[in-house]
Amino acid sequence: MSRILHIETSTQACSVAVSEDGHNLFTQEDMEGPNHNIKLGLFVDEALSFADSHALPLDAVAVSCGPGSYTGLRIGVSMAKGVCYGRNLKLIGLPTLEVMCVPVLLYHEEIEEEALLCPMIDARRMEVYAAIYDRALHTVRPTQADIVTPECYLEYLEKGPVYFFGNGAEKCRETIVHPNARFIDAIRPLAQHMCPLAEKAIALEKFEDVAYFEPFYLKEFVAGKSKPLL
Repeated sequence: MSRILHIETSTQACSVAVSEDGHNLFTQEDMEGPNHNIKLGLFVDEALSFADSHALPLDAVAVSCGPGSYTGLRIGVSMAKGVCYGRNLKLIGLPTLEVMCVPVLLYHEEIEEEALLCPMIDARRMEVYAAIYDRALHTVRPTQADIVTPECYLEYLEKGPVYFFGNGAEKCRETIVHPNARFIDAIRPLAQHMCPLAEKAIALEKFEDVAYFEPFYLKEFVAGKSKPLL
């Protein structure tokens, strides 16, 4: 049996969940942010109290690790590390863009089998952080910072449907006008959607070193590849 605390703070939304064997038992969300420095500690305290009061000893903490908000990621990862140290738990790092794919795969049955998924996080002006996955969440193109133009994703659009979603996709509708481009509204990374990916990480024993783990923006973007979000 696996019991996991999930923390997601990569965008303006702040959310926490507790799951057991793939089922969410507790969720708290604030969509009015960014209020991570105010809300996250309260949400985590409530989640831990819930787990303790229901005799659910936690096995791990899963945290969304970016790309995303510089401040949000720091707050979320710091909290996750603190809980891991305090309760001697394993740490799971989940890419934010993969987390965003979960509700699309769970709740949008209209997506074609051969379609590709392109989650996007806004990075100011016409820039986004984006990756491309197939329906099995195999990486077709890894995460990178894109300046969105009509030609930006043409090589994938020419092969079949590509679904764009996330707060970065909202500003791209008038730019990405290929007939194979599809847009899905109201998709954001939330803790309640982290459970399937965290369960997979536990099955594969894919855990992070608590002492040295850093959010994605520190490892990939600050070192010259791009700029982090505020």
